[in-house]
Amino acid sequence: MALSIGGAAARGIGAAASGVVPLRRLCAPPAGAAQGSSRRCRGIRCVGWDPEGILGPPRGGHIARLEFTKRLMKDADAREEFNRQLRQENERRRALRESRAVPDKIPELIEFFLDTEARELEYEIARLRPRLTKEFFDHVQLELSQLRFAVSRTKEMEDRLIELEAMQKVLQEGTEAYDKMQADLVLARERLSKILQSKDRKATLLEMVERNELTRSVLALLDENIASAINSDQKEAAAFMENIRATMLKYMTA
Repeated sequence: MALSIGGAAARGIGAAASGVVPLRRLCAPPAGAAQGSSRRCRGIRCVGWDPEGILGPPRGGHIARLEFTKRLMKDADAREEFNRQLRQENERRRALRESRAVPDKIPELIEFFLDTEARELEYEIARLRPRLTKEFFDHVQLELSQLRFAVSRTKEMEDRLIELEAMQKVLQEGTEAYDKMQADLVLARERLSKILQSKDRKATLLEMVERNELTRSVLALLDENIASAINSDQKEAAAFMENIRATMLKYMTA
């Protein structure tokens, strides 16, 4: 449940290339299009929250990927090559994130988002959420209004209009998803704390089941605490929470 924006997770061979396109270039006209033809943004999808870019955009080829996965399991050399490319992509994205300087002013911040790789946008939304204020979106909306109602509109203005509309949609939906995730995280922490501190856990769990408060978010947060305890060599604490987890699962699947 906790949002981690410190490490980059690579998606794999072949998928990596699809994510290195800045948002503004996703709105470029298709190859062979007539000059002056309108542009349509490709690959802009806000269907979930994935700031680390793990999932990537929806794509076909599921059978081929399953076959590739099976081959990796059998071929040690192929598996090592795959892992090597993952590490390279991980390092590339980490270095890219560290190299990006965030502007102070809103106009430059708009250009910053337009020039950011499409799959990095969720990461930047999480990192720069405090900068995505009403003032920022008002500024974007003002520029959009000026472009829409311009007496004479050039091709460059048309292109800019499409870019800004795409960016506005991605950032608005992204901030809504981020805020919801943060609210869910706070609620999950409160509920997990209630379980851990309860003197009668069975009664507490039954009460939470009746109120539909025993959610997967609470379970995921408990799993994070268990993993943290194991990594810190806190065996008793880990065992204690694993027992609670087993009890929770009984009530959640009942």
